Amino acid sequence: MDEDMDPRIGNRSLSRVVYRADQIQTRVGELAAEIHQGLPEEDPLLLVGLLKGSFIFLADLVRSIPRPLEVDFLRVASYGTGRESSGTVELVHDVEASLNGRSVVIVEDIIDSGTTLQWLLPRLRARGPKRLEVCALLHKDRVTLDPPARWVGFHAPNEFLVGYGLDHAEAFRHLPYIGALES
Repeated sequence: MDEDMDPRIGNRSLSRVVYRADQIQTRVGELAAEIHQGLPEEDPLLLVGLLKGSFIFLADLVRSIPRPLEVDFLRVASYGTGRESSGTVELVHDVEASLNGRSVVIVEDIIDSGTTLQWLLPRLRARGPKRLEVCALLHKDRVTLDPPARWVGFHAPNEFLVGYGLDHAEAFRHLPYIGALES
């Protein structure tokens, strides 16, 4: 490993670092600029983070977007403690802010199976946002969304990734980089 933090938690460890902390920070800054330039500045902007995985990415992204905006959160469950989506999505915490007439950006840590966003986006569109876009830090190319995520940080390998907010059974979120969990 070329990062400083210990990549072992209990009997689980990482096989490799996939994205270094400096690579992530550079790309977050680029995504912030793309969002700022890609949405009309006169539109009220709301970023909605999907908890828990997106919270670190969302915090860094919000601090890098040079315009007024609001933040809210959604929490859905589809993984539990496994490495694959259960296929069933449950809304645990809903957005409190009104989406009506706003530019809304859903901020996701990783688009893996696509199940969560395919379930969520139609429900949010029904609330009348002027625009509804997705910004994902990571996207596994095996999944196609309709419409696709507008902003993607990195195209992710087909491995179980942790760190920078992503977890396995709540572990590894604290890492400042993203690594692949050993099989």
